[in-house]
Amino acid sequence: MLSSSLKKTIRQVHQHVANNLSDYRPRSSQNYLVAEIAKTLAGEYHKKQRICVIEAGTGTGKSLAYCLGALPLALAQKKKLVISTATVALQEQLIAKELPFFKKHSGLSFKFDLVKGRQRYICAHKLHNAVNGDSQTQMEFMPTLSSPLSVMETKCLNELYTAYTTKKWQGDRDSWADTVPDKVWGLIACDKHSCQRQMKAHQTCPFQLARQQLMQMDVLVINHSLLLADLDLGGGKILPEPDNTIYVIDEAHHLAHITRDFSSAAATIKGTIEWLDKLTKFSGKMAKVIVGQKAIGQNFKLCDSINDANKDLKVVRDILDNADFEYSKDDTYRFENGEIPQSLHSKAKDISEATQDALRCLSKMHDTLTQDVSDGDIKPYVADPILGESGQYINRLEQLNKLWFSYANKGEGTPHARWIKRLEYKNHHDHLLSDCPIEVGYYLKDKLWSECAGAVLCSATLSALGSFDHFAYETGLAKEEGVKFIKVPSPFDYPNQATLRIPVSKIEPTDKAFSDHLANTLPEYLDTKKANLVLFASYWQMDHVSKFLRTKGFNLLVQGEMSREAMLKLHTKNIDEGKGSILFGTQSLSEGLDLPGKYLENLIITKIPFAVPTSPIEEAQAEFVQSKGGNPFLSITVPDAAKKLVQSCGRLLRKESDAGCITILDRRLITKRYGKAMLDTLPPFKRQIDY
Repeated sequence: MLSSSLKKTIRQVHQHVANNLSDYRPRSSQNYLVAEIAKTLAGEYHKKQRICVIEAGTGTGKSLAYCLGALPLALAQKKKLVISTATVALQEQLIAKELPFFKKHSGLSFKFDLVKGRQRYICAHKLHNAVNGDSQTQMEFMPTLSSPLSVMETKCLNELYTAYTTKKWQGDRDSWADTVPDKVWGLIACDKHSCQRQMKAHQTCPFQLARQQLMQMDVLVINHSLLLADLDLGGGKILPEPDNTIYVIDEAHHLAHITRDFSSAAATIKGTIEWLDKLTKFSGKMAKVIVGQKAIGQNFKLCDSINDANKDLKVVRDILDNADFEYSKDDTYRFENGEIPQSLHSKAKDISEATQDALRCLSKMHDTLTQDVSDGDIKPYVADPILGESGQYINRLEQLNKLWFSYANKGEGTPHARWIKRLEYKNHHDHLLSDCPIEVGYYLKDKLWSECAGAVLCSATLSALGSFDHFAYETGLAKEEGVKFIKVPSPFDYPNQATLRIPVSKIEPTDKAFSDHLANTLPEYLDTKKANLVLFASYWQMDHVSKFLRTKGFNLLVQGEMSREAMLKLHTKNIDEGKGSILFGTQSLSEGLDLPGKYLENLIITKIPFAVPTSPIEEAQAEFVQSKGGNPFLSITVPDAAKKLVQSCGRLLRKESDAGCITILDRRLITKRYGKAMLDTLPPFKRQIDY
């Protein structure tokens, strides 16, 4: 229960913050959110399941609400508060603006930091060896380095080394002012297998120091991928233990999609055979370096496992070479219902077992060599390149085993999408096999919701067509006892701030002539003296229309022709100089784009953003819904498009003082039953529907 002293603390903190916010306005919706978050996390609705799902419209002040509702309670219960986001932009906003302000004016004493994955940091030992060795040493230290560094890459490496050793740079990729080439970064990046804290040479590496600092923090800002990486390791391996953590998952509408990507696996056939052969040679070299006799036996077992795996992979290669699969235009063949042929299934079991054995043996050899270094029996400069290489092979074996284990367990548990992509090279061809679970709710339920001390999931778009059902099902929260679903309206005065117009059109968006129709009619709705954003459903259509309008003398800023940052900088410059500006973008510009006030006054959406189920995962999802007697268009496509449409419309009004017009050039919002349902999910803008 929420104690009276904690209620008093939250009220006091709220007052302190309000007194120091220049444009603060008391908002009943924000006060309601703070109270509901605090009550949920205190266990007032359910003693164990302390989870709330919040949809809060733009301008509600979500980040302030969850700081007020969750942080005093986390500090009182001596628990960590982990805030997870989907975008770098929100992370930067929290770290640079929201949390420093909250700390300064709340009266609460807490420490916070941004937590990044290991791959964002250098390994100081690797950096030293890369700079002080010759090109041959570099090739040894990075097995994937196919050629020595170029003059430009070597110069960059030396600049990084000088900056790090003179303490002008802390060793993380994001704080380096310039771009670090991937080839250079791959040579010096931290990895979990070779850069280990128990090894003296690595104790002062930036990642290890960052992790030591992490344990002293009260609030950690992370991204969804890092959250999933920690859960995959069992929880509490990178981040604090889940049962000692309250999670705030902001931009939660991305969670299911990112979880699905994280749970997928892929591997080639011929490419795998080649690197497994290389692993056999490498393991012999590794066994000779390890002190004692144990490594000899492990090496024999490892080589036997690799031979078994390769023998079966060659059979799979022959099966696929001779199969009469009907590949699509992009050389992809999807197995219906995720069912793979019996010939592949029997081999999958054998490959899964062989790769599991190989992984076990190589991990033991890796751990033994690490211990030899810690004991002082082997010099770090001898072991490091070997540990670096074995670490890369362990990662590859984990991915390989994940794929074949799933293929071996077809039809068990959750449904999976499985497909093959044919790869054509100059001198040879290969097959890439992929696997992805269609549903990930069970994973989040087992690994996160049942383990955490509490969770707040929030976004401006979580419901679809007026219901949380689709989101709850995707994230494993459907029918879960005690989960609180809350919808809070935006404080905007929508009817007076914006007009939503749907003009007359004789041509349907599904018509082939629609792109030409767009090119001809779009100028009617553009205001060349103001800030315009036109959102397209496809790159092809955007390119088609932009080429036509440029022949008519229109000045356009088109997504993809320059970096997003450069494009927005030019856009704001045009507006500041009173020139007017026209931005053309696709769906990716419909989210995370913040152009307040005069920087966006005219928004045009060319058509409802329906996703065409062209990827094997989307096709498999549709197939699965159909197999259960459902309608994939109504249960997946329409809810997803409805959420995207809300996001797109959300670009126009960012503050309570903003105003403008939204034009949607898709009459299906009026003529189709699902269109009317979509229209009803949009904010209550003043409507102008032409007939």
